[in-house]
Amino acid sequence: MLSTIGIHESVGAVFRPEALRDALEDIDPDVRIVSTGDLGGCDALVTLAYDNAFLEADLEWIHSIQAGVDRFPFDALESTGITLTNSTGIHGDAVGETVAGYMLSFARGLHHYRDNEADHEWDRQDWDVPFTLGEESVCVVGLGTLGRGVAARADALGMDVVGVKRTPIPVDHVGTVYPSGELKTTVAEARFVVVTVPLTDRTEGLIGTAELSAMRSDAVLINVARGRVLDQTALVDALETGTIGGAALDVFETEPLPADSPLWGMENVIVTPHAAAATGAYYRRIATLVRENVRRRDDGEGLANRVV
Repeated sequence: MLSTIGIHESVGAVFRPEALRDALEDIDPDVRIVSTGDLGGCDALVTLAYDNAFLEADLEWIHSIQAGVDRFPFDALESTGITLTNSTGIHGDAVGETVAGYMLSFARGLHHYRDNEADHEWDRQDWDVPFTLGEESVCVVGLGTLGRGVAARADALGMDVVGVKRTPIPVDHVGTVYPSGELKTTVAEARFVVVTVPLTDRTEGLIGTAELSAMRSDAVLINVARGRVLDQTALVDALETGTIGGAALDVFETEPLPADSPLWGMENVIVTPHAAAATGAYYRRIATLVRENVRRRDDGEGLANRVV
């Protein structure tokens, strides 16, 4: 049985560590907030960041508060005997609503009006620029938890929803599911292309020059996956040349997005700081996952969301 679970201070980038500690006060292991240099006595660690010092600590289990775990060295963890779990399955609603917000902003011009507000500028878009989402289509690339959350909300807004999935089986709220090999053909018809795949060797650079060139000139690319799923240089070029109509980006190859990135100055780009999954309930969702896996360990069951 576990004796002490550490809550790494890095989770403070997403929620107050104290909030998670207090939410777990009902479990048997001691729960305390720790730093990288203060892991002594911890059997398990709940963290956002990764540090090689984790391999040297006497940890049995690490839980990532994000679904993405590309920063963790799977082979090293496995050889050290550390189990890794993640938080997949809890972000579909928050990310889905963020994506709906992006699409509504582009459809209704809300980001332009917000920009004008700072200058007290009363200026409508040209009469033929606004549109309604019910007239448009969206292609969701990746139909896991995030993609299904996007699809459900797009469907509720009356959009024509198609999706791309390695195994093209039917998915609720998605009219047609296409295999990954038909990606370029599928994105070519959509007004919005939403990328929600996890970052793996297979998906790194998935959206590049060829895929962007296949998209409509008025299409908007939305990336809520990981920065390296998208060739950012190719995207900048596509935006500057008018190959596509715009982008909404929550993730980037380098985070924070460097101050000299041309993306900051583009009127047809919405930049958010890796915040698509943010919600005041985040820590409670993590607490539920951690509490369930403590129970499973005590009962000798396999851990939920096990990665390694």
